[in-house]
Amino acid sequence: MTTYAQSPAAAGITVVREPGKPALVETPAFDTMAEATAWLSARLPAIQAELHRSGAVMLRGLPMTDAATFAEARDALIAQRAGYKEKATPRTDFGEGVFSSTDLPAAQPIRLHNENSYTLDFPGVLLFGCVTAPQTGGATTVGDMRRALAMLPEDLVARFAEAGWLLVRNYSDLAGMPWRKAFSSEEPAGAEEYCDAHSIGYEWLDEDTLRTRQRRSAIITHPVTGERSWFNHFAFWNARSLDEDVREVLTDTFGADGLPFDTRLGDGTALTDAEVDAINDVYQAVTLRESWQAGDLMLVDNILCAHGRESYTGDRKILVAMGEPVRLADCSPTTAPSTTLYGR
Repeated sequence: MTTYAQSPAAAGITVVREPGKPALVETPAFDTMAEATAWLSARLPAIQAELHRSGAVMLRGLPMTDAATFAEARDALIAQRAGYKEKATPRTDFGEGVFSSTDLPAAQPIRLHNENSYTLDFPGVLLFGCVTAPQTGGATTVGDMRRALAMLPEDLVARFAEAGWLLVRNYSDLAGMPWRKAFSSEEPAGAEEYCDAHSIGYEWLDEDTLRTRQRRSAIITHPVTGERSWFNHFAFWNARSLDEDVREVLTDTFGADGLPFDTRLGDGTALTDAEVDAINDVYQAVTLRESWQAGDLMLVDNILCAHGRESYTGDRKILVAMGEPVRLADCSPTTAPSTTLYGR
């Protein structure tokens, strides 16, 4: 059943809610993007209030057709741009802080995750925009991480709250992201300087292969709403979450310690397959989806809500911009960032 509710800020937007779908705001018909951005700016408090309520808000009916008009909408909705750090996936840079959402193959779905959850500062808000809708599939899925935290087994939450989570990355030209691209540096000293400044331990396996280790909090508190949220890439990058065939090939090729990404509890403990599956089951349970239409925008609060992508067919052009940077230190992390294991 569809329900309609006025925004908490009561400033002229109507929110459409349907089970299994993100909150949707249908905008009036506009002849120009200038008219649309004026409308967005006037209703920004209402949109932000709904964003804090729902975690993600889709805006439908805008005359957004390319990177330039997407940037205009971004500037109406986001006050401060945020960068993309410690890169993990390929993206096309369209300039002015506008990127492709990802350049990963169409057949590869992307699990729910919070953008840059492993960095010391990260985007507070993401804005996605549809220039070309895919023929089938391809939704940018979202999931409320407040709800996920409440659904996870209590004993597992307690362990993560105490120890945090550990991310191990192997940067090479053969698999994953080369360190030069990830750290935007052509010199090893540049990557080392970044790691030293951002609580990342590192070792060079050879001149082209870098291994890093960083411990981060798995649970943080939203600095505006005061709500706790499950905020990490633990299941997303855990070896258990890989397709079995892919995991076997990567392990046979690089060894169990050489995977591009792997995760553990912050004390170094490996979770059981059943425990990782339980986390992924919760992600699946909270997943919402809405098919893209050309001109759609979707705001995502990066702390309250995780996002992903379905596989798809046909052409698909989804743009993304990141903004409203947030410091991890301002989010009451339950575990301090570190290069070492918890308790060591």
